[in-house]
Amino acid sequence: MPQHYPFSAVVGSDDMALALTLSTISPAIGGVLVRGEKGTAKSTMVRALASVLPQIDVIAGDRFSTDPRETNPLSPDGPFAADVDVETRPVRLVELPVGATEDRVLGSLHLEKALSDGVTEYEPGLLARAHRGILYVDEVNLLHDHLVDLLLDAAAMGRSTVERDGVSVEHAARFVLVGTMNPEEGELRPQLLDRFGLTVEVAAPRDPGARVEVVRRRLAYEADPDGFAARYAEDEATLTDRIQAAQKLVDQVDLSDWALLKIAEVCAAFEVDGMRADIVTARAAAAHAAWNGRTSVLREDIRAAARLALPHRRRRNPFDAPGIDEDLLDQILNDDEPPPEPEGDGTDEAETQESQGSEPEAGGEPEDSTSSSGEDPKPDNTAQHEQPQQPGSSEVTVAVPQQPYRPKLFTVGGTGAGESGKRSRAITETGRRIGAQRRTGQGGSIHLIETIRAAAPHQYARGRVHNLQFRADDLRLAVKEGHESNLILFCVDASGSMAARKRMEQVKTAILSLLMDAYQRRDKVGLITFRQDHAELALPPTGSIDIAATRLAELPAGGRTPLAEALLKTTDVLRLERVRDPRRRPLLVVITDGRATYGENALARAHQVAKHLGATGVASLVIDCETGKFRMGLAHQLADHLMAEYIPLGEVSAAALTDAVKGAA
Repeated sequence: MPQHYPFSAVVGSDDMALALTLSTISPAIGGVLVRGEKGTAKSTMVRALASVLPQIDVIAGDRFSTDPRETNPLSPDGPFAADVDVETRPVRLVELPVGATEDRVLGSLHLEKALSDGVTEYEPGLLARAHRGILYVDEVNLLHDHLVDLLLDAAAMGRSTVERDGVSVEHAARFVLVGTMNPEEGELRPQLLDRFGLTVEVAAPRDPGARVEVVRRRLAYEADPDGFAARYAEDEATLTDRIQAAQKLVDQVDLSDWALLKIAEVCAAFEVDGMRADIVTARAAAAHAAWNGRTSVLREDIRAAARLALPHRRRRNPFDAPGIDEDLLDQILNDDEPPPEPEGDGTDEAETQESQGSEPEAGGEPEDSTSSSGEDPKPDNTAQHEQPQQPGSSEVTVAVPQQPYRPKLFTVGGTGAGESGKRSRAITETGRRIGAQRRTGQGGSIHLIETIRAAAPHQYARGRVHNLQFRADDLRLAVKEGHESNLILFCVDASGSMAARKRMEQVKTAILSLLMDAYQRRDKVGLITFRQDHAELALPPTGSIDIAATRLAELPAGGRTPLAEALLKTTDVLRLERVRDPRRRPLLVVITDGRATYGENALARAHQVAKHLGATGVASLVIDCETGKFRMGLAHQLADHLMAEYIPLGEVSAAALTDAVKGAA
């Protein structure tokens, strides 16, 4: 059997190697989340990790990898005799596929024995198999949220409890949870990010020499896997011995009052939520000390632990990039007293501006128009910029979105069958039970009443004496109704008629709010923009909401309005996505004032294309950006042709709807 790629042969992933190593030294840290672009050896390094871990002793024949040294093992296969046979085996690397069902993860009733013998027997799942090993989830950001919750709960508690289908089982489930993900495909929710002990960012090396070495080693491995592994066998053995020594030493590491205070100062300075960051940092610092053969925690241990435990806990919303200010970290660690409040020359640029009554430049225009030099401010020319540009104008502006708000909920009508989410009604794996169906696959929740009802008419023919006689085709599974995620495709007018600064700010803020809502409801998003003489797919459909927000912030406005071209581009994108992801229903959000100024008979042609698109039955929403006393109502006409829901820009906010209801009352 070919060897795995050696752990010590991976180039350019020092932080990742350290995070994985610390988690194997102290599994209580809570696992590792690895974020990085495609092709950065994330999966290669994780799969290589198991080969350098020390082998473990297990009770022979036990399905739950019980440690023979445990006095009260939590194993359904127990109790065990004092002289039970013991075997030694390598640590398992258990891979959990993205499409796994809850039954496969937790385990479930052994169906064949239940139906044929009437015996209630538990069939272990992946959590049981991963006990005392590594549970690896590639593309963890694409895993169903409820499955991620199950994994993180089990990793935190060290056991798994199953209460379903007549089964009541509890077993040990202590494992190192490792997840890898590409941020371009979507982020994890902040609540789930916080549950991972450590997080690292990996990227391909930019140094040509390092890149050459990566290629050279990979080609050598593919040409002779066993020979390549033999070249690194001594390094792997040394690494195994060092990990084993650290595992024995970690319980002896002393976390002094000074170390705990420094950890608390660091976590408080970086304003992380809750106490999990302090606990994880303390455990990681102790593991780092043991890894370096020490029994006391030093500054360097705390620094290494904080760099891995804090960056992902500083995110307040999905548009915040993870990161940590290492200069501030060093300042705190190198100061025996808590760092003083910044004052005088110690204030940074943002704080200086705040003390002068203004916001930093990145946050928008200062509210106080008085200049720091004391001179009178320049006249406010905002009013002249509120007028839309004239058709054909070459002037281009870039507006900055404001703070997002909670928008109204927009859904796709009917009942879908897409991926679990929180937007539109759908038949899903979770939710309330509304019926039953024949078993067609391996997963699903048993509908006991309907299974008995299906078997009851055949009992005489099957020669029933006492117990019910079941066959495989009697089995019925529950049909559940919940909510699905959708594809939210934004089609945004960025022409001159939209280029008034205030109007484009409102448009971008509304889209940012809808993006935040899409993130919370686990939707995919896409972004089409149109201006001048063409429409552009600025962001192909993706789960990465933060990339969409970045593209939105950079969106310029100005020029003519090619509305027909935008709707044609939208038709093409929806057609392609219907092939790529047929289960995910789209919701088209067109944000425009309805004008069309590019090409001959521009408006008539745009309405003709809209009618064709509306006839396809795609769920649509037109957000009208037209303002002023005299309105042309073109966006309303567009909504009629698209057979779409029409809503003015000012009514996108859920608060606006609440205020309107209060006003009517």
